[in-house]
Amino acid sequence: MQIKRIIPNSLTCANLLCGSVAVFMATQNAFLIAFALILAGALFDFCDGASARLLKAPSPIGVELDSLADVITFGLAPAMMLMCYLKPIIGWWSLIALLMAAFSALRLAKFNVDTRQTTSFIGLATPPNAIFWASITCMPYAFTATPWLPWTLLVLSLVSCYLLVSEIPFFGMKFKNLTWHDNWQVYIFLIGCIIIIAFSVIRAYVLQHLELAVFAGAACILWYILYNFITLLTRR
Repeated sequence: MQIKRIIPNSLTCANLLCGSVAVFMATQNAFLIAFALILAGALFDFCDGASARLLKAPSPIGVELDSLADVITFGLAPAMMLMCYLKPIIGWWSLIALLMAAFSALRLAKFNVDTRQTTSFIGLATPPNAIFWASITCMPYAFTATPWLPWTLLVLSLVSCYLLVSEIPFFGMKFKNLTWHDNWQVYIFLIGCIIIIAFSVIRAYVLQHLELAVFAGAACILWYILYNFITLLTRR
């Protein structure tokens, strides 16, 4: 039984380590590597919960450890990436981006005590928020030559802080089964993501800027938020 508990917690610690190294890479302006580490952390974050359910080895320590790891990987790491990305352009104003880390921690604390968030979310979850901002920071500085764009990103980071702790419902990505009827919302979202990723990769190849393919991450999260609002409006 003890070994069963070690496996999920080890995966959670791997998530935390990915986030910790991503923070360091952000300080070195190695944003592509930091982005890859956040994606790896998201994979470990998925696997730790799945393994705990599969092994039937949930534990109070695992729950707390998971939140602590998520604060680093999906809170501090993307906030540091955005701060380090904007600092050469707008100076110390970039420190405002670190508010994202605080709001991510608040969002995770609310999630732990909110019994409504079993199959869906109230407020934007931290992993998609982290993937969005990590992807944005991989944008070459040539694309930020427009004076207002860095400030726009800073304002949008405050918008994402609001979304993290808002009462806006967001659909979850857990499959109830494999039928279209019970999972149509997730299937449509995934089909949209496949189209976005394919378009981004082809465009990056044609333009000979392979780093542009990373923007598929931000585009998929924008699609997730937009599609979520569309489904909310159609239900009314």
